Amino acid sequence: MPQVAKFNQSGKELEKVELNDSVFNDKINKHVVHQVVNAQLAARRGGNASTKTRGNVRGGGRKPWRQKGTGRARHGSIRSPLWVGGGITFGPSPRSYDKKLTKKMRRLALRSVLTDKVERDELILVDKIELDQPKTKAVINILADLNLEDKKVVLVMPEKDENLYLSARNIPNVKTLLAGSINAYDLLDNEMVVFIEEAVKMVEEVLGE
Repeated sequence: MPQVAKFNQSGKELEKVELNDSVFNDKINKHVVHQVVNAQLAARRGGNASTKTRGNVRGGGRKPWRQKGTGRARHGSIRSPLWVGGGITFGPSPRSYDKKLTKKMRRLALRSVLTDKVERDELILVDKIELDQPKTKAVINILADLNLEDKKVVLVMPEKDENLYLSARNIPNVKTLLAGSINAYDLLDNEMVVFIEEAVKMVEEVLGE
C-alpha cells in the first residue's frame, strides 16, 4: 500500500498513513486523463459568439433593382454578404463545447492523477485545520510550516469550512476544493495536493467502489 506523511497544522509530521491501493496505487492511464482534462477545459468555453446570416439581418426584402438592363451586377437583396451591412457567411453561432464522458472515465482519470501525485511525493495529509475566524495570514503560516509557501497548492476539505475557504481565497497560489468536487484538471494544475484526513476517507469511499 502507498504511504504518505500526515502532519498537523503546525507542520509537525505525525505518522505515515497507508492509502487505499485501488485509488492511490492504480495503473496510470494517460490517454483517459488527457480526454477528461480536454473535456473539462472545453466545458469552460462559453460558446456565446453570435453573428447574423442574411436571413437574420433586418431589411432587404425588396430586390434592389431589376434583374436585366441596368448594366449593373444582378442582386436579390441588399442584405447579401457581399453588401455593407449584410449578413455574415459561416459566422459563429451559440453552441455548447461540452464533451460527453462516462462516470467510469472520470473516476479512472482521478485515480490515475492521484496515483501520479503519490508517486511524485506531491500529496500530503493534514490531520485537521482549525481556524477561529477567517484570516488569510493564518493559512499563509500553515503553508509556511508545511514548506509549501512557494508552491501552487490545492487544499481538499471534507466539507465546506467557511473560515478556511474565506482565509484561503485571497492567496493566489492556493485553491480549495471539497472532497466531492475534486477533478483531474485542478489536481494536475497544482504542484501539491493537501488533503485534510477526513477528505481522503471520503475520496477512497467513492473511488474505491
